[in-house]
Amino acid sequence: MEPLVLVQKLEERTRLQPDRVVRLHGAVGTEPFELLIFRGFSSSTTHPTAFDPDATVLPDGIHLQSAELLQGPLNPEAEIVLSGPISADELLAQTSW
Repeated sequence: MEPLVLVQKLEERTRLQPDRVVRLHGAVGTEPFELLIFRGFSSSTTHPTAFDPDATVLPDGIHLQSAELLQGPLNPEAEIVLSGPISADELLAQTSW
């Protein structure tokens, strides 16, 4: 699935499951890329994003490699991984979040 469509579907899924966070890992060329999706909103932790919430947060040339489903809200000192790492397509296909 195209990365932009995949992210949009995951954003919708997190709107319906506000206690879940999706973390996507990938690369832009040789640079690591990380994206967090929480309550329908995406934010890159490794690349700048536009202030416009309607603009894509995915840079050109993105290649998504893995996804994790986390218990939200995140607590960096006690992170709870519910699923993954798996492919983002597999995460989207999971029926139980």
